[in-house]
Amino acid sequence: MNAFAAAMTRIFADPNMAVDATWLPGGAAPGTTIRAIRKAPDHATSFGGARVWSETVQVDVMVAEVPSPEPGDRIVIAGETLEVQGEPMRDRERLVWTLDLRPA
Repeated sequence: MNAFAAAMTRIFADPNMAVDATWLPGGAAPGTTIRAIRKAPDHATSFGGARVWSETVQVDVMVAEVPSPEPGDRIVIAGETLEVQGEPMRDRERLVWTLDLRPA
């Protein structure tokens, strides 16, 4: 394990950074318990001459826990079910997926 992987493992284990979640591949139970860092950044989209602001929901999950996420998979965080939309993106070190989510 290199220094980056060790650091990410510690960050995801920290209760101030990440939360327990349930990963549902294909949206089907029973699922797997994972750790996730929830983010909700605002997103600006240009449409013609206007800019539209929207709220988004994203999570970061470790590749070691979720090796191949796909659109349509679901994740449950604190009783809220969210569905992966769009293509998951990995970080430069290939340790963390960033997933765009929408309410399921």
